[in-house]
Amino acid sequence: MTDLLDLYNYAEERGTGVYWFTLEYAESLSYCDPDGDCFVALDPGHLYTLAEEKVKLSHELGHCETGSFYNRYAACEVREKHENRADKWAIERVVGREELNAAVASGHTELWDLADFFGVTEEFMRKAVCWYKNGNLATEYYP
Repeated sequence: MTDLLDLYNYAEERGTGVYWFTLEYAESLSYCDPDGDCFVALDPGHLYTLAEEKVKLSHELGHCETGSFYNRYAACEVREKHENRADKWAIERVVGREELNAAVASGHTELWDLADFFGVTEEFMRKAVCWYKNGNLATEYYP
């Protein structure tokens, strides 16, 4: 299981700078400069739990690792495509399919319990279950 420290170590190994900033319009963001160097910014004022920090950091690293960047002028479909790529990378990094199956087999069957077990938010866990069960992130279509 990937914990928060593992994610920070992964970022360091990959040369991805992680910085803490007050962000006016976002909780977190990632950026790739013209040289191909990636950076992640997290706003500590918007992160209230370690689970939120873990989810945001893994998601932003997902943007960096998949090259899924867009600008504020991008169409909604383009944004959604890149956000989904980042989420899928984060899910596979933080909640592996085999690890999820093992957790369920050992009795962790409620979303809140799985979220606690993996140290993520319930929303993220819902996406993970949806991704592995249905092959998509459309949590709004599945109870």
